[in-house]
Amino acid sequence: MHNKILLTGINGQVGHALKLKFLQDEVIALSREQLDLSKVHDIRRIVREVKPDLIINPAAYTAVDKAETESELAFAINATAAQVLAEEADRLNAGLIHFSTDYVYDGTKKEAYIESDEVNPVSVYGRSKLAGEDAIRALCLPHLILRTSWVYGAYGKNFFKTILRLASERDSLRIVVDQFGAPTSSECIADAVAQLVDRWQPNQENQTGIFHLTNAGSTSWHGFSCEIINAYNCLHEDRKWPELKVNFENIAAITTADYPTPAARPANSRLDNTKLKNTFNIELPSWQVGLQQVMQTLSL
Repeated sequence: MHNKILLTGINGQVGHALKLKFLQDEVIALSREQLDLSKVHDIRRIVREVKPDLIINPAAYTAVDKAETESELAFAINATAAQVLAEEADRLNAGLIHFSTDYVYDGTKKEAYIESDEVNPVSVYGRSKLAGEDAIRALCLPHLILRTSWVYGAYGKNFFKTILRLASERDSLRIVVDQFGAPTSSECIADAVAQLVDRWQPNQENQTGIFHLTNAGSTSWHGFSCEIINAYNCLHEDRKWPELKVNFENIAAITTADYPTPAARPANSRLDNTKLKNTFNIELPSWQVGLQQVMQTLSL
């Protein structure tokens, strides 16, 4: 259905995974060096040169704490660029798949968030991503806005890689236990998006809009850390990986208040994926299964 796909941000976690997933298709996959989303003129020029049938935009400004002092750049990449991509897609009668975040919510709801819940971002990053969503929706072109959370993978910089590094360097860790969400692997996201591209019928009204897309289940950052260490330990002897210094007894559970950061984080980042399942019959595996898959691809 989509003969030519323009994919942004291929040096990011999701972009990298998507590039590998669509290797056999006609995909123009661009890095930040090739397409700088902070430059509106470059976006318009490249989209008009490529003339894609579908734009997939995982590229984003994701430095959550840094965004508090770099709001102009965060909004340029997360909001203005999203709007320009949508405008150019609309002009070409192309579809747009754009990625957003759990940070559009304030995290005060007790249950998992559904797509129609009130948004109330508590950080510059969250506000910039919401502004991007709003800009796309205002144009009424065929689009999918995929909100995901706690993204990690074997490639790139992320919480998963940081925990393994710190656990090899330190004798103990202090990890937040009162923030909850679904760790979601970039590989699982890419699998789901590949299915979406095959099944998406942009002319159907119920197949345009916002969809939550995360691995199933939830945990805390502390719980995720423990599972990362456990999964590593199950493989390290066979893989001849170095032994970690940290064990379960040395991963201390702390509160958000114990670990202040420049940007506020939602206490509840759990996203309900029912709409995705009902609309496209797509369901991601549990976050534990996603972690096992990532660990199998890890190379040290």
